[in-house]
Amino acid sequence: MTPETIDVIVARRTQPADGIIVLDLVADADTTLPPFEAGAHVDLHLGPDLVRQYSLCGDPFDRSHYRLGILLATKSRGGSATVHRAIHAGDRLQIGLPRNHFPLATDAQQTVLIGGGIGITPLLAMAYHCMRGGKLFALHYCARAHAKAAFLDELAAEPLRSKTQLHFDDGDPAQRFDPRRDLPEPSPDTHLYVCGPAAFMDWVVKEARNRGHADLHIHREYFEAEVDKSGDGFKVRLANSGRIIAVPAGISIVKALSLAGIQVDVSCEQGVCGTCMCGVIEGVPDHRDSYFTEHEKAANDQILLCCSRSRTALLVLDL
Repeated sequence: MTPETIDVIVARRTQPADGIIVLDLVADADTTLPPFEAGAHVDLHLGPDLVRQYSLCGDPFDRSHYRLGILLATKSRGGSATVHRAIHAGDRLQIGLPRNHFPLATDAQQTVLIGGGIGITPLLAMAYHCMRGGKLFALHYCARAHAKAAFLDELAAEPLRSKTQLHFDDGDPAQRFDPRRDLPEPSPDTHLYVCGPAAFMDWVVKEARNRGHADLHIHREYFEAEVDKSGDGFKVRLANSGRIIAVPAGISIVKALSLAGIQVDVSCEQGVCGTCMCGVIEGVPDHRDSYFTEHEKAANDQILLCCSRSRTALLVLDL
């Protein structure tokens, strides 16, 4: 264990649906699990240079264990494939401290949770938080097929049953998620939370905007994203040393720095997790991430080095 990590043991591994496993993690004998907020995730350390983020999907009020739901990604870059193949009950692992980039709005009077596929995981923790706090909420769980949906037994039991609607692509068309029917009327006190595949999320967000929901009340978290690698080369200057590094076309800033012997912490490499965030002192970033809000991007004082580029010939980085 380090100040940034926790030693845990896999207490249980189950497979509740096709391609999805659930890990229950308990504290090692000499550690305790810190509290976490609904929407939080942890870094799961799976090997040298193999760290992946997974949402905590259990009850935030229950600190006896952490729970992760992990989908075997079709195009796994090593993380989910390693978990599905090699992680079993009794294994000892290290995880990072819980971090939350997808928090609930504390002033919301009505919360609507919309999960697509494995995107249900952070929303489950949100549902428990709302339920415990007596908050008005509704949970919509969308999946391609009944067999590919996890946590169905949990959602079918009270207290979640009366708050949950299930929507399956292979079911009766009448029960499929319909934004015109299933989204509430917009109001200053209503907040929407969306998580799932990028195309699903983009569709829900677009429909919510069409219904009149304000962008500030539509919250989302991406698990993965396509990275646009196009564009000309540029240079970065490291403020602490003055060193100038060329970033050729088709090469990320992280890769260019690595080739120059400069290591930067990185994880998702898709502009989703925020691990490689860096301050910008001079120049204009070309933001290509799914992490920052539009307001944060407009400030141009931070950049994700794994995916974003530069609109100016030189970027001065706080490194």
